[in-house]
Amino acid sequence: MGCHLVLTTGGTGPARRDVTPDATLAIADRVMPGFGEQMRQISLHYVPTAILSRQVGAIRKQALIINLPGQPKSIKETLEGVKDEQGNAVVHGIFASVPYCIQLLDGPYVETHAAVVAAFRPKSARREINL
Repeated sequence: MGCHLVLTTGGTGPARRDVTPDATLAIADRVMPGFGEQMRQISLHYVPTAILSRQVGAIRKQALIINLPGQPKSIKETLEGVKDEQGNAVVHGIFASVPYCIQLLDGPYVETHAAVVAAFRPKSARREINL
């Protein structure tokens, strides 16, 4: 079955030592620019230097690769998105689209815990899971 999701953390800044996006792109079959764009959009709500981030999303064979930020707080924000005081999403986190992307790559059907992050799928791609 193989690996269908690779998450990296850190090494996405402009410093010479930050080579994670370069390594990811060197092995990628296709780039998924929306992941990097969304991560920067989310992070800009918290720090103005987020614009310096070079995070990328890419596909290699049947695996989705996502370069996450290096700080645990930033990783949480990126995955969950920006929420208002009532906890409603103002800007969706990137993980909402990960299960459907994996499904489109012929990977397994991934479920999420809706209280943490609700996966988005079009109605035609949803399955009923009986536990």
